[in-house]
Amino acid sequence: MTLAMKPVCERCGQALALDDAAAICSYECTFCLECAEQMTDICPNCGGELVPRPRRMLS
Repeated sequence: MTLAMKPVCERCGQALALDDAAAICSYECTFCLECAEQMTDICPNCGGELVPRPRRMLS
């Protein structure tokens, strides 16, 4: 099972490339770092912790 690498921030709509820094919760809700910081690293959908999303490097 692979991690869903969502292409946009769910809050502001900013585009997120596979190698961009982003934050996710355990349900893979995805947010840009600016929005995650504004939400104090708490997912508005499930109330879970937002953590750094692993980056998938493009070859």
